[in-house]
Amino acid sequence: PPLLIGQCLMSEYFADASLEQLLDRAQDKYALHFEPMTVDGLTLEFAQITDMAAHVERLVDQAEQGRVQLPFWARIWPANMMLAFSLGKLGVGEGAEVLEVGAGLGVAGVFAAAKGADVTISDIEEDALLFARINILKNDLQDRARTARVDYTQSRLDHRYQYILACEAIEREEQSRGLVKFLLKHLAPDGEAILAKDYRRKSKTFFKLADKEFLIQEKVIGCKAESATTGELERHLISIHRLKARKQAQGAA
Repeated sequence: PPLLIGQCLMSEYFADASLEQLLDRAQDKYALHFEPMTVDGLTLEFAQITDMAAHVERLVDQAEQGRVQLPFWARIWPANMMLAFSLGKLGVGEGAEVLEVGAGLGVAGVFAAAKGADVTISDIEEDALLFARINILKNDLQDRARTARVDYTQSRLDHRYQYILACEAIEREEQSRGLVKFLLKHLAPDGEAILAKDYRRKSKTFFKLADKEFLIQEKVIGCKAESATTGELERHLISIHRLKARKQAQGAA
C-alpha cells in the first residue's frame, strides 16, 4: 500500500504481513537464523543466511551462462557494524528522521530506530527488503521503521531527511553521479549524509563529484570482524564520511 512520510508518497514493502508470514516467505528460498548484534549495550537480532558459502554454490549451479547474482545485500559487512556503532556519536537518535539507502539487511537503520529515530529502510532488491522487514518486526520496531523500494540512482522522492545513511554504496563509479544528485535532492537544509565504507575502496569518482557540492569530513575506525570464508577474526579499517551541503554550510557561516 502507498505510504505517506511527510509529503513523500512511496510504496511500503510487506507492511501488512506478520513476522511468521515473512519468515515463511524467506525460508522458501533461504535457510536462515537470527544473529545477535550488540551496540552501546543494546542487543538486536538480525536474520542471516545460515550457510552463505553453500547458498552461493547453489546459485552457481543454477546460473545460466555463468551469470551469478551474488546476494551482497545478505551479509553484515564491517562497514554496517561501524556505522551502527557511530550513530549515537553522530547525533542520530531520538526524533531524527532517517533514510537508509542500499540498506541490505537494514543494520544501521534498525539500530537508528531502536535509538528513537523515525526510519525508512530502502533498497532496490525485494529480498533485501524482505529481510529488513523481518529484522524490524523481530526487534519490535514497526512503529519507528518501515521498508520502501528506492533506487538512489533514479528515484526522486518528495521529501527531505535529516540524515541519509549508506554502507558500501559508493564503490561503483557509474552510480556516483546519481548518488550525489540523490543526496542533494533529499537532504534537509540542515541535513547530513553519513556514508561508511572499507578504507581500501577509494571511490575517487564519487568524492571528486561530491567535493563540489559538499563539505566532507572523514574518520577512519579500526575494527575486527569474522571472515565470511574462514570464520577467523580479521582486522578492517572503515571510513566514516559526513557530508553537508556547501550552500547550507556557507549560509550558516
